[in-house]
Amino acid sequence: MVFDRVIAALVHGSGYERLASPGCSDRTIRRRLAAWAQAGHGRALLRLALAAYDQMIGLNLDDLAVDGAITKAPCGGEVAGRSPVDRGKQGMKRSVASDVSDGRGIPLNLVAARANEHDSPLLEPTLAGIVDMIGPLPQYRDLRGDDEFPNVHLDRGYDSRKSRDLLDRLGFDAHIAARGQPAPIQAGQRWPVERLHSWMNGYGKLRRCTDKRKVIVEFYLYLAAALVVIRRLINQARSRYRWPARPTTRRLR
Repeated sequence: MVFDRVIAALVHGSGYERLASPGCSDRTIRRRLAAWAQAGHGRALLRLALAAYDQMIGLNLDDLAVDGAITKAPCGGEVAGRSPVDRGKQGMKRSVASDVSDGRGIPLNLVAARANEHDSPLLEPTLAGIVDMIGPLPQYRDLRGDDEFPNVHLDRGYDSRKSRDLLDRLGFDAHIAARGQPAPIQAGQRWPVERLHSWMNGYGKLRRCTDKRKVIVEFYLYLAAALVVIRRLINQARSRYRWPARPTTRRLR
């Protein structure tokens, strides 16, 4: 019952007082939500969803992308700061790493930060957290016998020597858009992670986050990412497997 209220808060962005009922008060929702967040259940749920997707469909980790998105945080809090795109109002930033192979855009790790923080310092925790989610990334050899590493596609905001040195230290091949060149010419393979941000902005709690504690905000981020993975898993599996409740359309509710 409480989890249904949490899902409703995530989807609609409603306050807990509006979602309360005689059998489930808003205090109960807040208490259970804090306990689940402290226990790391959101991160564990995303890890389970990624493991299921990898087992049934398969994660293609040759090409990755990292990008940030700024949303509203009108109540302030631990991950709220002056938004550079919203007239200095309180905002939150999320940095997301996803695969971009085959255009699927599966979220692999997320990091919450203040809206006025630059994307570049968030690159290291975003990429380092992938190993905790799915394990070590694959390394392979090409036809000439040379070692090949996963490619990371980034926009011009990461175009710096510091970012390139970081990617080299972590074992990634950098594909960063250069500053001063028109974006359509060097769009590369970043569009799946940008589409992923639009999917996550479909959740009201992420568009306008009113929770102040970082652990609660991250719980909602992981929960939304897990739901995105599950929806992608169902859409991909419906044409490969058969089960009694298999959906007959790509449009899922």
